[in-house]
Amino acid sequence: MTFPPFAGFVRRVVLANVIVFFAVALLGAFGIPGTAFLIGHLELTPALVMRGEIWQLLTYSFLHFSLLGTLLNMLGLWFIGSFLESSCGSRWTAELYFASVLGTALTAMAIAYGRILHQQPGLTLAGSSGAIFGVFIGFAVLFGEQEIMLFPLPVRIRAKYLAVIYILLELYPVIRGEYEDLVYLGGALAGYLFAKFAPQRGLLGGTSEWYFGLRNAYYRNKRRRAAKKFEVYMGKQGRDVRFDKDGKYIDPDKDSNKWVN
Repeated sequence: MTFPPFAGFVRRVVLANVIVFFAVALLGAFGIPGTAFLIGHLELTPALVMRGEIWQLLTYSFLHFSLLGTLLNMLGLWFIGSFLESSCGSRWTAELYFASVLGTALTAMAIAYGRILHQQPGLTLAGSSGAIFGVFIGFAVLFGEQEIMLFPLPVRIRAKYLAVIYILLELYPVIRGEYEDLVYLGGALAGYLFAKFAPQRGLLGGTSEWYFGLRNAYYRNKRRRAAKKFEVYMGKQGRDVRFDKDGKYIDPDKDSNKWVN
């Protein structure tokens, strides 16, 4: 058994989560004034988001209050995220992670304002469990046949089957009325949709590629129109000028059939 590489986006986000965890723990341990106020404006509260604190849609995912929970989340992100980063690249993995963060947050908003499971807009959410669930579902979508060892049990199971088991395990608390597990399923859905439909270069890469392709098509069309007008103008002057389909000038002195020694 070997540990995966600890580098790139995965290292940055893991270190950010760990640093924030210990910073908040130290602030609370020393009784620093304003700690509760700070946490209250960083964790996700749908009512506050609707009042303009939209940064909570991201910052909540860096807040953890349990050492064991933080450790398990970061180990899961390290192992699964590193595999995805080495296979799909840092940009794609980062977009998958933050798409799951946002999907989790939006699910919490929908639950709060839809009064689902008797919740209210004042509910709070913190932690990266939904985001990591989304990363794992994205991994299962792309590498469903990959076998995973259920440590510490000497049992190996394919990722797609393990994903189904995790989803079913999350559904049981929802039936009992626990909204957090439904929120995590929102993160899982976001991870699934991203892995299924996002371009290989990621949404930002695909969007920039689409933008530059559209811009280049516009300038090519503009050049062809200008070339056509120039052809007409030079024809009125008694000169025969020709351009190709891309608007590039065709030199009449060049004979493409001539042999060159």
